[in-house]
Amino acid sequence: MPQTPLHLRADGVSVSFGDRRVLTDITLSVPAQRPTGLLGENGSGKSTLLRVLAGRLRPDAGSVAVPGPIGLLDQEIPFPPETTVAQVIADALESARRLERELQAAGDALVDGDAAAAAVYDDVLARAVLADVWGAPARAEQVMTGLALQDVDRSRRLDEVSGGQRGRLALARLLIARPTTLLLDEPTNHLDDDGAAFLTGMLAEHPGPVLVASHDRAFLDDATRVQLDLDPAPSPLDAEPGGVTAYEGGFSDYLLARYDARDRWARQHRDEQEELDRLRVQVRESHSVGHEGRGPRTEARASKKFYADRNAAVVSRRVRDAQRRLEELERTQIRRPPAPLALSHLPTAEGRRGGVLLAASEVAVRGRLAPTSVALSSGEKLLVTGPNGGGKSTFLHTLAGRLEPTGGSVSRPRGARVALLEQDTPVPEGTVRQVLARAAGVPEADHEPELFGLVHPRDLVRPVAELSRGQQRRVELAALLADPPELLILDEPTNHLALEIATQLEDAIGRWDGTVVIASHDRWLRRRWEGRVLELG
Repeated sequence: MPQTPLHLRADGVSVSFGDRRVLTDITLSVPAQRPTGLLGENGSGKSTLLRVLAGRLRPDAGSVAVPGPIGLLDQEIPFPPETTVAQVIADALESARRLERELQAAGDALVDGDAAAAAVYDDVLARAVLADVWGAPARAEQVMTGLALQDVDRSRRLDEVSGGQRGRLALARLLIARPTTLLLDEPTNHLDDDGAAFLTGMLAEHPGPVLVASHDRAFLDDATRVQLDLDPAPSPLDAEPGGVTAYEGGFSDYLLARYDARDRWARQHRDEQEELDRLRVQVRESHSVGHEGRGPRTEARASKKFYADRNAAVVSRRVRDAQRRLEELERTQIRRPPAPLALSHLPTAEGRRGGVLLAASEVAVRGRLAPTSVALSSGEKLLVTGPNGGGKSTFLHTLAGRLEPTGGSVSRPRGARVALLEQDTPVPEGTVRQVLARAAGVPEADHEPELFGLVHPRDLVRPVAELSRGQQRRVELAALLADPPELLILDEPTNHLALEIATQLEDAIGRWDGTVVIASHDRWLRRRWEGRVLELG
């Protein structure tokens, strides 16, 4: 199929940070109007690749061709804290205003008879149509409503709105500006069901390339038609692992195809190793295999020397053939499939059994949470749902004792250990080992941390700040579990987590003997939830 100028392309892209290779030989193509998912294990380089494609990071090797303007969704909105919501919207509209001014100037030059004006006018007009500059004001209101931002006071500063509102405002800024290429890093982290459905519709209508790095399984199913997987694929043993594998369809299609591909890889590796063992034995034994002690079949047909010479020739040929096959297979054999990092277990919840562990009675926070009551016995599991602005995070913070309610009360048994995983936390200082030692309350030198399958041992010496956001999220969770809580409170726990780890965490929570409260927009999680449900808002 011939490519159009609106295709996004990368050819042989490789990136290293110091002595650590992050991306190796990435070649891909994303057509216009074919929203594509970007998948991979935490730390596989998804955010790095998006930065390369956006022109913010120069690769060590390879090239990219991305139709501009390019819009990259940042995890944090790139404005000073004193910027108002209205100023962010105005900035998003400025690109449309600029194109309108360019079009007016090109039209004036055309009227004045400028010989080159026609080509300039056609170019500017094409860009203006692609960006839908005339629909920008209406689109701004549509996007603000679709992302549940319509009620936010536009005179408020960014440091006066919630983290979730800032995340949605960063997304709104891109959708209003409508750059030709959209590069989205975790766009649904702060979206409820209606917001995710709205974004799905916007991406389906977008005229240019769309590449989405996301751990939202339901969103990938609904919004994307191709998946690009950065996780390792079969490669020769002597080659640097890398590349990207494309899968047609949504996330569910990808999941089935990936499991099949992993099984084929494991079988191929096993078969090759068995063949290598057989050939090595054959080469070793061929030197002694023959029929030197066997007499001639008939003295009339040939002498003993004839048979001995023929036997030596046969043995020599067998040795050469086996040696040649062995050398070829040793050169082309594929590497062993890497064992994926897998959540091994949750720690035993030491403490009381039975009875009420947590009780909230008409607990409220003025302007943020309506009066809400709930009681949880030891070992119960509660899922808190509701739209953005319904008070889920506020409710969790009051249950954890991090926020004092303005009405009602929260009671917990004295000494009960409560752990809260927040949506957004500052990156802790120090290495992974130091962070886990502090969480466990022991000196680093005396501590061999429990990793729960969440952290790779090789990362223990790395500063947490150097890890990907998904790897940091795993460290946060491992730190919470280092001193096993009786009550585990999780605010959007699957945000940033690799897809397999997110699924494993859900399964482990269902089997855990402790008490759990989860707030989540994750539709995949909610569809599988078997515990109690509390809907706010």
